[in-house]
Amino acid sequence: MINKTQNKFAYYLGNSMYINVTNLCTNECVFCIKSATDSVGGVNLVLEEEEFSHEDIIREIKATFIENTKEIVFCGYGEPLIKLDIVKNVAKFIKENYPDLQVRINSNGQGNLIHKRNIVPELVGLIDKISISLNAENAELYQELSNSRYEAETVYQAVKDFISECVKANIETTATIVTGFGDYKIDVEKCRKITEELGAKFRIREWLPQGYS
Repeated sequence: MINKTQNKFAYYLGNSMYINVTNLCTNECVFCIKSATDSVGGVNLVLEEEEFSHEDIIREIKATFIENTKEIVFCGYGEPLIKLDIVKNVAKFIKENYPDLQVRINSNGQGNLIHKRNIVPELVGLIDKISISLNAENAELYQELSNSRYEAETVYQAVKDFISECVKANIETTATIVTGFGDYKIDVEKCRKITEELGAKFRIREWLPQGYS
């Protein structure tokens, strides 16, 4: 049996602790950093197994927590909201034990498709911020970039709906795109307009050789 301690759940970038809850994802984005490297910030994020509990993650948070931590971010080598119950239980622990910290999720915005219900109300009070990958200005380009397991029109609309639901729930919501990767031409202004219409903030993530910013 694989030793669960081989899994690395918590890692730091600057003053932020990142939580790697899964390597599973409903997308295979062309620009995903995990296709290029097994590690971020010198930490190997490839999980040896996916069977673990929120207690395993909480144990590592306690063991590795640094006092000047500014925020905790659910972001690793997969889509965090696939492991919704783990995210909720870990976020509850953070809110109860580190109440001054902001909690953020970096997501592909497909949580409602994955769980076949609106999960946003379940995040209220646990998550302060969410960053959602809009990726493109239309469904066709979104699918070309994201290689989602879901049909193009369905998934693109679901991502936009998820952004809207997060905004309505008063979660600080940012929609993101990645620019500068290969020959892909993303219409930044159209993406900005879509984001503004959904009520969210907009962020451009520039592609860099070591990954996007």
